[in-house]
Amino acid sequence: MTVILGIAGSLRRGSYNAALLRALRELAPASVTFEEASIRGIPVYDGDVETESGIPEPVRALKERIASVDGLLLVTPEYNNSIPGPFKNAIDWLSRPPSDIPRVFGGRAVALCGATLGGGGTNLAQVAWLPVLRVLGVRPWLGRVLAVPTANKSFDESGVLVDEKLRERARAFITGFAEFAGSK
Repeated sequence: MTVILGIAGSLRRGSYNAALLRALRELAPASVTFEEASIRGIPVYDGDVETESGIPEPVRALKERIASVDGLLLVTPEYNNSIPGPFKNAIDWLSRPPSDIPRVFGGRAVALCGATLGGGGTNLAQVAWLPVLRVLGVRPWLGRVLAVPTANKSFDESGVLVDEKLRERARAFITGFAEFAGSK
């Protein structure tokens, strides 16, 4: 059984990225155990805090979850044509101490996708993540792109993915990533 952990990089209650993550969980193949995690509760990175208090509990717990799965799915918003600060901050904490990077991220299958109200569909944020993923030593899956523009037209008021063409693209995306993550 392939285990995928999905993280939405938005803290907003009505986040389209959280809605996309839920849709991907629903569309995942039956052979996949799909888990979700949150970046909520991760403080702003501060080296002094790390030195004085160590790794905060929400970070430690998320690191252990990532280290235990086959694949990590990062569902990223796009803020000002790039990576959202809270999501990058979480990854910065998750990479501390640097000696933990190989255990947590090294060789782990990682896929990127995202949703936005704008027309670019998070393409720029996904590209901005690539140097970060390279430093972490992950195994990026680049088999398909899932970048959802004008997300307010693809999801209903309760966050359900209602665009049928997008549902099929999302199903192909998560199926492809699951095969990649399970292939180690």
